[in-house]
Amino acid sequence: MPLGMRLVTWNINSLRLRLPVLEKLDATLAPDIICLQETKVPDPLFPADALRNMGFEHLHYKGMKSYNGVAILSRHPITPLEKLPDWHGKEDCRHIGAQVHLPSGPVELHDFYVPAGGDIPDPETNPKFAHKLAFVEEVTEWFTTRKRDRTVLVGDFNIAPLEHDVWSHKQLLNVVSHTPPETERLNAWLNVGFVDAMRHFVPASEKLYTWWSYRNRDWKKSNRGRRLDHVWITPDLVPDLTGMTVVREARDWDTPSDHVPVIVDFSL
Repeated sequence: MPLGMRLVTWNINSLRLRLPVLEKLDATLAPDIICLQETKVPDPLFPADALRNMGFEHLHYKGMKSYNGVAILSRHPITPLEKLPDWHGKEDCRHIGAQVHLPSGPVELHDFYVPAGGDIPDPETNPKFAHKLAFVEEVTEWFTTRKRDRTVLVGDFNIAPLEHDVWSHKQLLNVVSHTPPETERLNAWLNVGFVDAMRHFVPASEKLYTWWSYRNRDWKKSNRGRRLDHVWITPDLVPDLTGMTVVREARDWDTPSDHVPVIVDFSL
């Protein structure tokens, strides 16, 4: 592992169910910080002791039963960010943030789980899709007014914004996660002042996926993936980027999530 900070983001799709998989991830990848989404565990039942035994002494989490939930696991000291917005007036555990205290100075880290949006890409007939669009709009507006330096945004954004972030741009243009209303809003959020750290290493002309549906009997053969998981950074951190890996092999681990972890390495 390179010197610096190794950050992993992963939609774990139930923390308690996949705790052994998380232990394997930790042993295999040796991350300094893991950001999780869809932990699906209320705070009183969060497996803090097990995670501290793995070496993550600093924890920040927000969860609920059966749905959503986000968590930051860190080997570095962290200070949770207080009084973050309650997006779209819902207390649905989709965002936490923390200051990570590194030898080079603090880094502000945000962990997001953006609403999936349901199946019908019409905000008039599908309240879940309307919620998704409003969520991204509100987050974008908030970041336009917030000081942005040494900041990292990660998570399952549930949107694949670029043509080669999906297996078929043409066939998925009217499928939730790749529709123009979603991709336009996500790009507006990015353009508030962030850099797509994954595409810093993999050109936009190349296919790049982080999610493969459970419905695909042979996910490798069909390779009908989407890039729903993202790592964004402020421009001042670009010189500190040293590597990025999509851990595709995790899709074949025992009881896998339909998402795979994404690693970004920094020389911080």
